[in-house]
Amino acid sequence: MSEYYDAMTRRKFLSLSAAASAGLALSGVAGSSLAANYAQRKVSVFSKHLQWLDYDPMAELAAEIGFDGVDLTVRPRGHVLPERVEQDLPRAIKAVRSAGLNVDMITTRITDPDDPLTEKVLSTASRFGIANYRMGYIDYDEKAGVARTLEDLKPRMAALAKLNEKYNIHGAYQNHAGTRIGGAIWDIWELVKDLNPRWIGCQYDIRHAVAEGGTSWPVRMKLLLPHVRSMVIKDFFWGKEAGKWRIINCPVGEGMVDFPAYFEILNQARFDGPFSLHFEYDLPGEDLGFTRRRQATIALMKKDIKVLRSYLALG
Repeated sequence: MSEYYDAMTRRKFLSLSAAASAGLALSGVAGSSLAANYAQRKVSVFSKHLQWLDYDPMAELAAEIGFDGVDLTVRPRGHVLPERVEQDLPRAIKAVRSAGLNVDMITTRITDPDDPLTEKVLSTASRFGIANYRMGYIDYDEKAGVARTLEDLKPRMAALAKLNEKYNIHGAYQNHAGTRIGGAIWDIWELVKDLNPRWIGCQYDIRHAVAEGGTSWPVRMKLLLPHVRSMVIKDFFWGKEAGKWRIINCPVGEGMVDFPAYFEILNQARFDGPFSLHFEYDLPGEDLGFTRRRQATIALMKKDIKVLRSYLALG
């Protein structure tokens, strides 16, 4: 790894140590208000990383690790297939709630209000009190260009917002590094700025925001925050492999994301929505066998959620 990354890691260690010390203060009188704020912030595991488990063992593992909930994948090749949402989403929710956890959000491929599966997914989710869903991704139309693509999409987003209102659920487009809609972040704002943020907006991903925004990410984050109802947490750093620079995913607190600065902005905005913790770096595979894979997954995920909670405790 580069000298830059080594130095950056040392700075991360110092900030993390400060965060952990702040977390200890929660047990004292001075930390009582922080504890109240911290208690409101719920952390779910993105179920994509546990799709090797069926609903009950997945929920039991999430509870054992210490998550507050599960961000269920309701999409093709997900934990719940959209065409079976009416049968399988209730089963998945029952398993998660039986383990003492919440389902505050689901991740979907929804982009079209006229798709027959869209209303089926939203009505089922609404019936079980799910408040948030993540939308699918949309590509720019190369022939139409950037500006025309965004203008053409606005009626579709307005129709989705209306459908979300019907089912009392918030639809969120995730910002994701790359050339699709959402990579630049301001393009999400352009699509939702004139719509009611109660029904449609962004699921903000700090890892992708830093990867695309460098040091300007706070400006774009503040632009979008009024439309954000849920957050994605993960980390990364830039590294050189085979002579080319690329994004390398890593555990929370070990990369380039400035989590103290990120949470300072959230605290100032009094953001209290749910967080979905993602694990984009390599997790244990099936080659370990079920028991060893389960144990290794617990160890890695517990490490990340402990670090995240130390940042959350800064309140």
